[in-house]
Amino acid sequence: MKQLTSLRIACLALVIVAASAFAVVVLAAQDRFTLKSANGVAFSEFKGYEAWQVIASSQADGGDGCGTSPDPGCIKSIVGNPVMIKAYGDGIPASGKPVPDGAMMAKIEWAKSRNTSAPYGVTVPGPLAEVSFMVKDSKRFPDTNGWGYAKLKYDAASRTFVPLKIEASETRTLCHNCHVSGAKAARDFVYTSYAQR
Repeated sequence: MKQLTSLRIACLALVIVAASAFAVVVLAAQDRFTLKSANGVAFSEFKGYEAWQVIASSQADGGDGCGTSPDPGCIKSIVGNPVMIKAYGDGIPASGKPVPDGAMMAKIEWAKSRNTSAPYGVTVPGPLAEVSFMVKDSKRFPDTNGWGYAKLKYDAASRTFVPLKIEASETRTLCHNCHVSGAKAARDFVYTSYAQR
């Protein structure tokens, strides 16, 4: 019961922080939806991702490049569009069936911070660090098992997003090399499992 209450508190905190981050981004002068990653995946393809359902959250260990110094690591929320959420409901990707075309996921990353006003020690999302996207489109991305990726760093000083700079040889495989090496083909290269609630 105590674990369930802690999970509810953590989920509520993440929702509040996500809404706050969305409000900050909306106020920024940059039209982020004009940005494209090197492989052609456009930020505009993911309009509305801020309101997508949470699949799961994670806290990476320190030193994973959240852009703060010293780097305390990141808190990440992985969200999915309705097509991806339905796939999870149908048992995909755990069933070994491929994720359907049109499925999308976004990973929102914040540097870890502490909530000093809480009556107990709690780690919370701090400054926004980056947003990454995955879209399943078998015809558009045949070289990467049907997945297209975009990764955009957030610069708090200018309140703008910047697409990840990559080598020309990595243009088509952006992010996919890590998904191939870590996630299994039987899970259609998707790391994240739908968290029980």
